Amino acid sequence: MPGTWLTGEHPGARTRADDPGLRQWRAVLLGLTDPDGSGSSGGGSLDELESLAATDGIGVADRMVQVRDRPDPATYLGSGKVRELAELVETRHADVVIADGELTPAQVRGLEDGTGVRVVDRTGLILDIFAEHARSSEGKAQVELAQLAYELPRLRGHGREMSRIGGGRMAGGAGVGVRGRGEMRLEIQRRHLRRRMRTLREQVRRTARRREVTRRRRTRDRVPSVAITGYTNAGKSALLNRLAGADAEVADVLFATLDPLVRQVRTPDGLTYTLTDTVGFVRRLPHQLVDAFRSTLEEVTQADLALHVVDASSPQATEHIATVRGVLRDIGAQGVPELLVLNKADRAEPEHMAVLRRDHPGAVVVSARTGEGLDDLRGALRDRLEAPSPYPRTGRPAETEGSS
Repeated sequence: MPGTWLTGEHPGARTRADDPGLRQWRAVLLGLTDPDGSGSSGGGSLDELESLAATDGIGVADRMVQVRDRPDPATYLGSGKVRELAELVETRHADVVIADGELTPAQVRGLEDGTGVRVVDRTGLILDIFAEHARSSEGKAQVELAQLAYELPRLRGHGREMSRIGGGRMAGGAGVGVRGRGEMRLEIQRRHLRRRMRTLREQVRRTARRREVTRRRRTRDRVPSVAITGYTNAGKSALLNRLAGADAEVADVLFATLDPLVRQVRTPDGLTYTLTDTVGFVRRLPHQLVDAFRSTLEEVTQADLALHVVDASSPQATEHIATVRGVLRDIGAQGVPELLVLNKADRAEPEHMAVLRRDHPGAVVVSARTGEGLDDLRGALRDRLEAPSPYPRTGRPAETEGSS
Protein backbone atom coordinates (compact mmCIF):
# COMPACT_ATOMS: atom_id res chain seq x y z
CA MET A 1 0.00 0.00 0.00
CA PRO A 2 1.49 3.38 -0.94
CA GLY A 3 2.34 5.59 2.00
CA THR A 4 1.11 9.12 2.53
CA TRP A 5 4.61 10.31 3.38
CA LEU A 6 5.42 11.25 -0.16
CA THR A 7 9.21 11.36 0.03
CA GLY A 8 11.69 9.20 1.87
CA GLU A 9 11.14 6.96 4.86
CA HIS A 10 7.95 7.13 6.96
CA PRO A 11 8.89 8.83 10.25
CA GLY A 12 6.78 6.53 12.40
CA ALA A 13 8.37 3.46 10.86
CA ARG A 14 11.65 4.23 12.60
CA THR A 15 10.06 4.11 16.02
CA ARG A 16 8.46 0.77 15.17
CA ALA A 17 11.71 -0.75 13.94
CA ASP A 18 13.13 -3.45 16.15
CA ASP A 19 16.16 -1.39 17.10
CA PRO A 20 16.25 0.31 20.50
CA GLY A 21 19.12 2.48 19.32
CA LEU A 22 16.96 4.41 16.88
CA ARG A 23 15.88 7.83 18.14
CA GLN A 24 12.18 8.60 18.03
CA TRP A 25 11.22 11.07 15.32
CA ARG A 26 10.39 14.52 16.68
CA ALA A 27 7.92 16.98 15.21
CA VAL A 28 7.10 20.66 15.46
CA LEU A 29 3.34 21.15 15.37
CA LEU A 30 2.14 24.05 13.29
CA GLY A 31 -1.21 25.81 13.56
CA LEU A 32 -3.07 28.91 12.46
CA THR A 33 -5.58 30.89 14.46
CA ASP A 34 -7.68 33.96 13.72
CA PRO A 35 -6.96 37.17 15.62
CA ASP A 36 -9.99 36.44 17.81
CA GLY A 37 -8.62 32.97 18.65
CA SER A 38 -11.33 31.10 16.75
CA GLY A 39 -9.17 29.60 14.03
CA SER A 40 -8.61 25.97 13.14
CA SER A 41 -5.96 25.48 15.83
CA GLY A 42 -8.08 26.70 18.72
CA GLY A 43 -10.17 24.65 21.14
CA GLY A 44 -7.66 21.90 21.78
CA SER A 45 -6.97 21.16 18.12
CA LEU A 46 -3.19 21.09 18.61
CA ASP A 47 -3.68 18.83 21.64
CA GLU A 48 -5.53 16.44 19.37
CA LEU A 49 -2.83 16.77 16.70
CA GLU A 50 -0.25 15.80 19.33
CA SER A 51 -2.32 12.71 20.17
CA LEU A 52 -2.47 11.86 16.47
CA ALA A 53 1.30 12.20 16.20
CA ALA A 54 1.79 9.96 19.24
CA THR A 55 -0.52 7.37 17.71
CA ASP A 56 1.75 7.39 14.64
CA GLY A 57 4.87 6.96 16.79
CA ILE A 58 6.12 10.57 16.58
CA GLY A 59 7.15 12.69 19.56
CA VAL A 60 6.41 16.42 19.75
CA ALA A 61 9.40 18.72 20.15
CA ASP A 62 7.51 22.02 20.17
CA ARG A 63 4.55 23.96 18.80
CA MET A 64 4.10 27.12 16.77
CA VAL A 65 0.81 28.96 16.32
CA GLN A 66 0.61 31.83 13.84
CA VAL A 67 -2.14 34.45 14.04
CA ARG A 68 -3.45 35.09 10.52
CA ASP A 69 -6.78 35.85 8.90
CA ARG A 70 -6.07 33.23 6.23
CA PRO A 71 -3.19 30.90 5.24
CA ASP A 72 -0.46 32.29 3.02
CA PRO A 73 -0.92 30.61 -0.40
CA ALA A 74 2.81 30.00 -0.84
CA THR A 75 4.11 29.13 2.62
CA TYR A 76 1.00 28.74 4.84
CA LEU A 77 2.64 31.02 7.46
CA GLY A 78 4.27 33.85 5.58
CA SER A 79 7.97 34.20 4.78
CA GLY A 80 8.94 35.83 8.08
CA LYS A 81 7.33 33.11 10.17
CA VAL A 82 8.87 30.40 8.01
CA ARG A 83 12.32 31.66 8.98
CA GLU A 84 11.25 31.58 12.62
CA LEU A 85 9.92 28.04 12.12
CA ALA A 86 13.23 26.98 10.56
CA GLU A 87 15.11 28.24 13.63
CA LEU A 88 12.73 26.36 15.92
CA VAL A 89 13.18 23.15 13.90
CA GLU A 90 16.95 23.49 14.16
CA THR A 91 17.11 24.29 17.87
CA ARG A 92 14.63 21.54 18.78
CA HIS A 93 16.34 19.00 16.48
CA ALA A 94 13.00 18.21 14.84
CA ASP A 95 12.72 15.80 11.93
CA VAL A 96 9.32 16.78 10.59
CA VAL A 97 6.77 19.62 10.69
CA ILE A 98 3.11 18.62 11.06
CA ALA A 99 0.56 21.27 10.08
CA ASP A 100 -2.87 21.33 11.70
CA GLY A 101 -4.69 21.75 8.40
CA GLU A 102 -4.65 20.49 4.83
CA LEU A 103 -1.78 22.02 2.87
CA THR A 104 -1.66 22.64 -0.85
CA PRO A 105 1.30 21.20 -2.79
CA ALA A 106 2.71 24.74 -3.11
CA GLN A 107 2.53 25.27 0.67
CA VAL A 108 4.28 21.96 1.30
CA ARG A 109 7.07 22.94 -1.08
CA GLY A 110 7.38 26.40 0.48
CA LEU A 111 7.62 25.02 4.00
CA GLU A 112 10.03 22.22 3.08
CA ASP A 113 12.30 24.62 1.18
CA GLY A 114 12.24 27.01 4.12
CA THR A 115 12.83 24.49 6.93
CA GLY A 116 14.82 21.74 5.26
CA VAL A 117 12.73 18.95 6.82
CA ARG A 118 9.72 16.90 5.84
CA VAL A 119 6.35 18.64 6.07
CA VAL A 120 3.14 16.68 6.58
CA ASP A 121 -0.38 17.99 7.02
CA ARG A 122 -3.17 16.77 9.29
CA THR A 123 -4.84 14.83 6.49
CA GLY A 124 -1.67 12.95 5.57
CA LEU A 125 -1.06 12.07 9.22
CA ILE A 126 -4.59 10.69 9.72
CA LEU A 127 -4.38 8.69 6.50
CA ASP A 128 -1.12 7.16 7.65
CA ILE A 129 -2.66 6.16 10.98
CA PHE A 130 -5.58 4.54 9.17
CA ALA A 131 -3.15 2.62 6.96
CA GLU A 132 -1.30 1.37 10.03
CA HIS A 133 -4.47 0.17 11.78
CA ALA A 134 -6.47 -1.35 8.92
CA ARG A 135 -6.57 -5.13 9.26
CA SER A 136 -9.22 -6.58 6.94
CA SER A 137 -8.95 -6.61 3.14
CA GLU A 138 -11.94 -4.26 3.00
CA GLY A 139 -10.37 -1.78 5.41
CA LYS A 140 -7.03 -1.87 3.60
CA ALA A 141 -8.72 -1.26 0.24
CA GLN A 142 -10.71 1.67 1.61
CA VAL A 143 -7.66 3.27 3.20
CA GLU A 144 -5.53 2.80 0.09
CA LEU A 145 -8.26 4.39 -2.02
CA ALA A 146 -8.32 7.39 0.33
CA GLN A 147 -4.52 7.63 0.22
CA LEU A 148 -4.43 7.61 -3.57
CA ALA A 149 -7.16 10.27 -3.78
CA TYR A 150 -5.00 12.39 -1.50
CA GLU A 151 -1.71 11.70 -3.29
CA LEU A 152 -2.82 12.08 -6.91
CA PRO A 153 -2.94 15.91 -7.00
CA ARG A 154 0.26 16.08 -4.92
CA LEU A 155 2.56 14.08 -7.19
CA ARG A 156 5.70 16.01 -7.91
CA GLY A 157 9.25 15.29 -8.92
CA HIS A 158 12.54 16.23 -7.30
CA GLY A 159 15.65 17.65 -8.86
CA ARG A 160 16.99 17.46 -12.41
CA GLU A 161 15.85 13.90 -13.01
CA MET A 162 12.20 14.94 -12.62
CA SER A 163 12.48 18.24 -14.54
CA ARG A 164 9.20 19.04 -16.25
CA ILE A 165 10.69 20.99 -19.18
CA GLY A 166 12.66 19.30 -21.93
CA GLY A 167 15.82 21.31 -22.62
CA GLY A 168 17.76 21.41 -25.90
CA ARG A 169 17.26 18.89 -28.69
CA MET A 170 15.86 15.56 -27.55
CA ALA A 171 15.49 12.23 -29.28
CA GLY A 172 12.99 12.54 -32.11
CA GLY A 173 13.83 16.18 -32.78
CA ALA A 174 11.76 17.72 -29.98
CA GLY A 175 12.97 21.10 -28.78
CA VAL A 176 12.69 23.34 -25.76
CA GLY A 177 9.26 23.53 -24.14
CA VAL A 178 8.09 19.97 -24.72
CA ARG A 179 7.56 17.51 -21.92
CA GLY A 180 10.74 16.61 -20.11
CA ARG A 181 11.55 13.24 -18.59
CA GLY A 182 10.06 14.33 -15.28
CA GLU A 183 6.78 15.44 -16.82
CA MET A 184 6.45 12.15 -18.70
CA ARG A 185 7.30 10.13 -15.60
CA LEU A 186 4.74 12.05 -13.53
CA GLU A 187 2.07 11.38 -16.15
CA ILE A 188 2.91 7.66 -16.08
CA GLN A 189 2.62 7.70 -12.30
CA ARG A 190 -0.74 9.49 -12.50
CA ARG A 191 -2.08 6.91 -14.94
CA HIS A 192 -0.91 4.11 -12.68
CA LEU A 193 -2.62 5.67 -9.66
CA ARG A 194 -5.86 6.20 -11.60
CA ARG A 195 -5.88 2.56 -12.74
CA ARG A 196 -5.27 1.40 -9.18
CA MET A 197 -8.08 3.64 -7.91
CA ARG A 198 -10.51 2.14 -10.44
CA THR A 199 -9.56 -1.35 -9.25
CA LEU A 200 -10.01 -0.40 -5.60
CA ARG A 201 -13.36 1.30 -6.23
CA GLU A 202 -14.67 -1.86 -7.84
CA GLN A 203 -13.37 -3.94 -4.92
CA VAL A 204 -15.09 -1.61 -2.44
CA ARG A 205 -18.32 -1.73 -4.49
CA ARG A 206 -18.31 -5.55 -4.42
CA THR A 207 -17.89 -5.48 -0.66
CA ALA A 208 -20.68 -2.92 -0.36
CA ARG A 209 -23.02 -5.17 -2.38
CA ARG A 210 -22.29 -8.10 -0.06
CA ARG A 211 -22.91 -5.88 2.95
CA GLU A 212 -26.22 -4.76 1.47
CA VAL A 213 -27.32 -8.38 0.98
CA THR A 214 -26.57 -9.04 4.66
CA ARG A 215 -28.53 -5.95 5.72
CA ARG A 216 -31.52 -7.00 3.62
CA ARG A 217 -31.45 -10.44 5.19
CA ARG A 218 -31.51 -8.89 8.67
CA THR A 219 -34.38 -6.64 7.64
CA ARG A 220 -36.32 -9.57 6.21
CA ASP A 221 -35.80 -11.52 9.42
CA ARG A 222 -36.93 -8.43 11.41
CA VAL A 223 -33.70 -8.21 13.39
CA PRO A 224 -33.22 -4.63 14.65
CA SER A 225 -29.79 -3.11 14.13
CA VAL A 226 -27.83 -0.77 16.38
CA ALA A 227 -24.77 1.07 15.04
CA ILE A 228 -22.23 2.22 17.61
CA THR A 229 -20.81 5.56 16.53
CA GLY A 230 -18.85 8.36 18.12
CA TYR A 231 -15.60 10.26 18.33
CA THR A 232 -12.43 8.21 18.16
CA ASN A 233 -11.24 6.84 21.51
CA ALA A 234 -14.66 7.36 23.12
CA GLY A 235 -14.79 3.71 24.21
CA LYS A 236 -16.99 2.24 21.47
CA SER A 237 -15.17 -1.09 21.25
CA ALA A 238 -15.08 -1.48 25.03
CA LEU A 239 -18.83 -0.89 25.13
CA LEU A 240 -19.38 -3.44 22.35
CA ASN A 241 -17.41 -5.98 24.36
CA ARG A 242 -19.55 -5.29 27.43
CA LEU A 243 -22.88 -5.50 25.65
CA ALA A 244 -22.17 -8.37 23.27
CA GLY A 245 -19.33 -10.30 24.86
CA ALA A 246 -17.24 -9.49 21.80
CA ASP A 247 -13.46 -9.44 21.55
CA ALA A 248 -12.90 -6.14 19.79
CA GLU A 249 -9.47 -4.58 20.29
CA VAL A 250 -9.47 -1.97 23.05
CA ALA A 251 -6.60 0.52 23.35
CA ASP A 252 -6.20 4.04 24.69
CA VAL A 253 -5.13 5.47 21.32
CA LEU A 254 -6.90 7.17 18.46
CA PHE A 255 -8.36 4.91 15.74
CA ALA A 256 -7.43 1.68 17.50
CA THR A 257 -9.99 -0.21 15.40
CA LEU A 258 -11.15 0.62 11.88
CA ASP A 259 -12.86 -2.50 10.59
CA PRO A 260 -16.59 -2.81 11.37
CA LEU A 261 -17.46 -5.60 13.78
CA VAL A 262 -21.02 -6.98 13.91
CA ARG A 263 -22.28 -9.04 16.87
CA GLN A 264 -25.73 -10.38 17.66
CA VAL A 265 -27.17 -9.71 21.11
CA ARG A 266 -30.06 -11.54 22.75
CA THR A 267 -31.63 -10.01 25.86
CA PRO A 268 -33.02 -12.13 28.75
CA ASP A 269 -36.57 -11.31 27.65
CA GLY A 270 -35.94 -12.64 24.14
CA LEU A 271 -35.19 -9.51 22.10
CA THR A 272 -32.50 -10.10 19.46
CA TYR A 273 -30.63 -7.28 17.75
CA THR A 274 -27.27 -6.65 16.07
CA LEU A 275 -24.55 -4.33 17.33
CA THR A 276 -22.11 -2.87 14.80
CA ASP A 277 -18.95 -1.07 15.87
CA THR A 278 -18.05 1.53 13.23
CA VAL A 279 -15.00 3.69 12.56
CA GLY A 280 -14.47 6.56 14.97
CA PHE A 281 -14.70 10.15 13.83
CA VAL A 282 -12.36 13.05 14.46
CA ARG A 283 -12.44 16.79 13.99
CA ARG A 284 -12.04 17.66 10.31
CA LEU A 285 -12.06 14.03 9.22
CA PRO A 286 -10.45 13.97 5.75
CA HIS A 287 -13.08 13.94 3.04
CA GLN A 288 -11.06 11.27 1.22
CA LEU A 289 -11.71 8.91 4.14
CA VAL A 290 -15.41 9.76 4.32
CA ASP A 291 -15.73 9.00 0.60
CA ALA A 292 -13.69 5.78 0.78
CA PHE A 293 -15.44 4.49 3.92
CA ARG A 294 -18.94 5.42 2.71
CA SER A 295 -20.02 1.80 2.29
CA THR A 296 -18.91 1.03 5.85
CA LEU A 297 -20.52 4.17 7.23
CA GLU A 298 -23.79 3.10 5.59
CA GLU A 299 -24.11 0.70 8.52
CA VAL A 300 -25.14 3.82 10.44
CA THR A 301 -27.47 5.21 7.77
CA GLN A 302 -29.35 1.89 7.59
CA ALA A 303 -29.49 1.21 11.34
CA ASP A 304 -32.62 1.34 13.49
CA LEU A 305 -30.69 3.17 16.20
CA ALA A 306 -27.39 5.04 16.43
CA LEU A 307 -25.68 4.47 19.77
CA HIS A 308 -23.65 7.68 20.00
CA VAL A 309 -20.83 7.09 22.50
CA VAL A 310 -19.15 10.14 24.06
CA ASP A 311 -16.01 10.35 26.19
CA ALA A 312 -17.59 12.29 29.05
CA SER A 313 -14.18 12.77 30.69
CA SER A 314 -12.91 14.86 27.76
CA PRO A 315 -13.03 18.65 28.17
CA GLN A 316 -14.00 18.77 24.48
CA ALA A 317 -16.95 16.37 24.85
CA THR A 318 -19.46 18.96 23.62
CA GLU A 319 -17.36 19.71 20.54
CA HIS A 320 -16.96 15.97 19.91
CA ILE A 321 -20.74 15.50 19.94
CA ALA A 322 -21.14 18.30 17.39
CA THR A 323 -18.39 16.82 15.19
CA VAL A 324 -19.98 13.36 15.12
CA ARG A 325 -23.41 14.74 14.34
CA GLY A 326 -21.87 16.81 11.54
CA VAL A 327 -20.31 13.71 9.94
CA LEU A 328 -23.60 11.81 10.34
CA ARG A 329 -25.34 14.62 8.47
CA ASP A 330 -22.71 14.45 5.74
CA ILE A 331 -23.33 10.73 5.15
CA GLY A 332 -27.13 11.05 5.28
CA ALA A 333 -27.65 9.49 8.72
CA GLN A 334 -29.22 12.50 10.43
CA GLY A 335 -32.65 10.83 10.36
CA VAL A 336 -31.55 7.78 12.34
CA PRO A 337 -32.77 7.90 15.98
CA GLU A 338 -29.91 8.56 18.39
CA LEU A 339 -29.26 7.31 21.91
CA LEU A 340 -26.51 9.36 23.50
CA VAL A 341 -24.21 7.46 25.88
CA LEU A 342 -21.92 9.40 28.22
CA ASN A 343 -19.09 6.91 28.70
CA LYS A 344 -16.06 6.95 31.02
CA ALA A 345 -18.17 8.18 33.94
CA ASP A 346 -15.53 6.85 36.32
CA ARG A 347 -13.01 9.37 34.95
CA ALA A 348 -15.26 12.40 34.40
CA GLU A 349 -15.28 15.36 36.73
CA PRO A 350 -18.66 15.56 38.52
CA GLU A 351 -19.19 19.20 37.52
CA HIS A 352 -18.45 18.42 33.88
CA MET A 353 -20.75 15.41 33.92
CA ALA A 354 -23.54 17.51 35.45
CA VAL A 355 -23.27 20.02 32.60
CA LEU A 356 -23.41 17.27 29.97
CA ARG A 357 -26.45 15.67 31.60
CA ARG A 358 -28.18 19.04 31.79
CA ASP A 359 -27.44 19.82 28.13
CA HIS A 360 -28.38 16.32 26.93
CA PRO A 361 -31.43 15.08 28.85
CA GLY A 362 -32.15 11.45 28.14
CA ALA A 363 -28.48 10.52 27.78
CA VAL A 364 -27.38 7.36 29.57
CA VAL A 365 -24.35 7.59 31.86
CA VAL A 366 -22.08 4.52 31.82
CA SER A 367 -18.55 3.30 32.34
CA ALA A 368 -17.57 0.51 29.98
CA ARG A 369 -14.50 -0.09 32.15
CA THR A 370 -16.29 -0.59 35.50
CA GLY A 371 -19.73 -1.65 34.29
CA GLU A 372 -21.49 1.34 35.86
CA GLY A 373 -24.82 2.14 34.18
CA LEU A 374 -24.81 -0.84 31.80
CA ASP A 375 -28.15 -2.14 33.09
CA ASP A 376 -29.65 1.29 32.44
CA LEU A 377 -28.20 1.24 28.94
CA ARG A 378 -29.59 -2.22 28.21
CA GLY A 379 -33.00 -1.06 29.38
CA ALA A 380 -32.84 2.06 27.20
CA LEU A 381 -31.83 -0.04 24.19
CA ARG A 382 -34.71 -2.44 24.77
CA ASP A 383 -37.21 0.42 25.07
CA ARG A 384 -35.96 2.12 21.90
CA LEU A 385 -35.88 -1.06 19.81
CA GLU A 386 -39.28 -2.30 20.94
CA ALA A 387 -40.94 1.05 20.15
CA PRO A 388 -42.60 1.33 16.71
CA SER A 389 -40.23 2.77 14.11
CA PRO A 390 -41.24 6.25 12.88
CA TYR A 391 -40.25 5.40 9.31
CA PRO A 392 -39.82 2.34 7.05
CA ARG A 393 -36.37 0.76 7.26
CA THR A 394 -35.86 1.15 3.52
CA GLY A 395 -35.60 4.96 3.67
CA ARG A 396 -34.52 7.80 5.93
CA PRO A 397 -36.04 11.28 6.04
CA ALA A 398 -33.07 13.41 5.04
CA GLU A 399 -34.46 16.57 6.63
CA THR A 400 -35.03 15.10 10.10
CA GLU A 401 -32.57 16.19 12.79
CA GLY A 402 -31.12 13.50 15.07
CA SER A 403 -32.51 13.50 18.58
CA SER A 404 -30.43 13.51 21.72
